[in-house]
Amino acid sequence: MSIFEIIMLLCFGAAWPFSIYKSWTSRKTGGKSVLFLFVVLAGYAAGIANKLFYRFDNVIYLYILNMCMVGIDTILWFRNRRLERMGS
Repeated sequence: MSIFEIIMLLCFGAAWPFSIYKSWTSRKTGGKSVLFLFVVLAGYAAGIANKLFYRFDNVIYLYILNMCMVGIDTILWFRNRRLERMGS
């Protein structure tokens, strides 16, 4: 288990609750890229796969937590996109 990996995941993870809150309250997709969200999801999936296949340790839970938060933000992006289209 690497302290640097933990710090990285904690730092990245700290930003997602704010992003989720902004997505929830603004009800807009502006300033967000669904492609970026998918790339981040793929990165966390790769981190989880690495932990499962090569070096399992408790850091996997940080990857899972972060991936869940990005997943929520991605779902909100699609909700907001639908709301924008209905309002047009």
